[in-house]
Amino acid sequence: MITQEKIDRINALARKAKTPEGLTAAEKAEQAALRQEYVAAVRTSLRGQLDNTYVVDAQGNKVSVREANRQAKEQGKPGVKIKLK
Repeated sequence: MITQEKIDRINALARKAKTPEGLTAAEKAEQAALRQEYVAAVRTSLRGQLDNTYVVDAQGNKVSVREANRQAKEQGKPGVKIKLK
């Protein structure tokens, strides 16, 4: 889980990187590590949301997105496309 403090630090480093003085090597390493942690947290969150997302198949059955994609792959069809509004 990424905290608000870490997000604030990511933003502070991004702002500093845009200044003429830029970032030191240590700050660049810190920024890269924080960004990796942030991306990992976003992916984990998205996976959790998709694991709890269901679609209705052609027979009217409620199927998880993961299961629907597995079935489509077995049939040689493209997987489920999710349209976000």
